Amino acid sequence: MAKVLVVDDQRNMRTTLALMLGDAGYEVVEAYDGEHACDMVGGDAFDLVLTDLKMGSTDGIDVLRHTKEVAPLTEVIVMTAYGTIETAVEAMKLGAHDYIQKPFSEQELLIKVQKAMEKRHLAGEVSLLAAEFRERYRFENIIGRSGAVRDVLGRIVRIAPTDATVLITGESGTGKELVAKAVHANSKRATRPFVTVNCAAISETLLESELFGHARGAFTGAVTARKGLFEEADGGTFFFDEIAETPPSFQAKLLRAIQEGEIRRLGESRNLRVDVRIIAATNQDLQQSIRDKSFRQDLYYRLNVARFVLPPLRERREDIPLLVEHFLDKSNKKMSRRVVLGPSVLEYLMDYPFTGNIRELENMIEQGVALAEGNLMRHEDIVPLDAEPSAVERKARSMQEVVDEAEAQAIQSALREVDGNKEKAAEMLGLSPTTLWRKMKRLSIDVPRPS
Repeated sequence: MAKVLVVDDQRNMRTTLALMLGDAGYEVVEAYDGEHACDMVGGDAFDLVLTDLKMGSTDGIDVLRHTKEVAPLTEVIVMTAYGTIETAVEAMKLGAHDYIQKPFSEQELLIKVQKAMEKRHLAGEVSLLAAEFRERYRFENIIGRSGAVRDVLGRIVRIAPTDATVLITGESGTGKELVAKAVHANSKRATRPFVTVNCAAISETLLESELFGHARGAFTGAVTARKGLFEEADGGTFFFDEIAETPPSFQAKLLRAIQEGEIRRLGESRNLRVDVRIIAATNQDLQQSIRDKSFRQDLYYRLNVARFVLPPLRERREDIPLLVEHFLDKSNKKMSRRVVLGPSVLEYLMDYPFTGNIRELENMIEQGVALAEGNLMRHEDIVPLDAEPSAVERKARSMQEVVDEAEAQAIQSALREVDGNKEKAAEMLGLSPTTLWRKMKRLSIDVPRPS
């Protein structure tokens, strides 16, 4: 049964609409104003939101914006007794499926609702196809719907079937190894080995032996001959994590191995043919490393055939809710718990700097699940463990008070300057209208009357 949220500050209108839609077979939930509607959309799944336009401080346009932000697949129909073409155009531009002018007949309403439901179901089918697409291409661990994530997935699909050498750059914790594994999984080498070496974790003296192997007696302690990791990866993919940590002397040998497709074990005079695809990753600026003479320019050009640049999490904050949901489910299963987020946790995470990127977010959620009392994760449960108690207390109290006061002053000043127009104030402050609305609600800020 399709679920509809009816939003109107007139009780009689809500009751009438609920009866019409209920008789037509829809499950109906009522919201008595815009703020109530925004709270309900954030906590439940609706196929359609049918909202009045004029409703106090949080109107139908605010409800529309909020719905499209937190539940993009939910359709919205705006009801208005002020049926100007400007209002209709604005609503449609913001993502409304349709609008309907009061007074309207039951038949007119049901026709519009039915068309909205058809569009919603089609969107659901497309979403299902997207899930099948991710499963087919083994993208289950690359989470997000931002433009940056879609671009990465598209490049993986195009580049993976080739044998092109891949270079992945990005800050620590942005998911470079996940991308490398996805490239391998979607290549013709998928059934062959995927071998990883963390160049920063192996000493310079052992690196060559580890990768190329050695003959018996090649050095003290080499009592038997040993295959290197390159040979173990034959036919598959070799992933060099933190490639910039290798010394220039080794880089020259690696360049030859990539160019010639051959390696030589330490202590032997003959070359061995190896067929491996090279994927390299680094969190450093290789161009700067070249200028500093710590990385070979010819190796850089050999590696930089197909390039992935992974953005830090702070530049793709729209993916945080999906990542939180993924890591929360993962941690709950790992610890056999059923922890849910407290009311302020997601807001805290949305504003958190995440210098450690996705890895840091995963660790924070796992920590929160482990520390949660009962089944509710609190804000205090996810504060990084390396923060001293005094610092935590200052962050939770004194510092937050200072931040709140500064935010309140900035918002009030902006609202006064634009005569209470929240959309213009949000633009002036560099916020989305929904974020401004949330902050005003949290800080108990009323819209000033026009001067």
